[in-house]
Amino acid sequence: MIILASSSPTRLALLLNAGIDFEAIPPKIDEIKLQSQFNIQTSDKLAQHLADAKSLSISALHPQEFVIGSDQTLFCNDRFYHKPINSTEAKQQLQELRGRTHRLTSALSCALNNEVIWRFQDEAELTMREFTDQFLEYYLDRAKDDILTSVGAYKLEGLGMQLFEEIKGDHLTILGFPLLPLLKFLRTRDLLLS
Repeated sequence: MIILASSSPTRLALLLNAGIDFEAIPPKIDEIKLQSQFNIQTSDKLAQHLADAKSLSISALHPQEFVIGSDQTLFCNDRFYHKPINSTEAKQQLQELRGRTHRLTSALSCALNNEVIWRFQDEAELTMREFTDQFLEYYLDRAKDDILTSVGAYKLEGLGMQLFEEIKGDHLTILGFPLLPLLKFLRTRDLLLS
């Protein structure tokens, strides 16, 4: 059996739409505490560390199952951004990212028998346009709670697309779940038909 260590609706939908049979179990880890505990300064290492921690936390409970962990970090101006905790913080993040290019790093990890057996990560660069304060208020009002579910306070699957002027990178990486390399790995383990 495959277990996805996540409660992300986007990740769940991507696996379901790809025809994967799996169970979703959200991991109970404190991402901000882990980041400060290990004092990780680069986005690629942090994303991979968090993906590993998620897969291992569930693998400890289900050692015989293939557990997929994933995480995404946003890095801009020498700073990591986390999911905003409220609309005020979301607005502040968007004001800081406005007119700037930021980097998203998405990492995957697969654990079995409480050991990471596979890792993958990819990066994308996104440049927000110089949107007006009027558009920002419109966006915050229309996007509602969606702004609190993603790092950077946006989702490209919806109104968040209007925030950007340039995007470089794989769409699935931007969504936080680079699925094609994962499918390839699962086929090598005979978890999917070749």
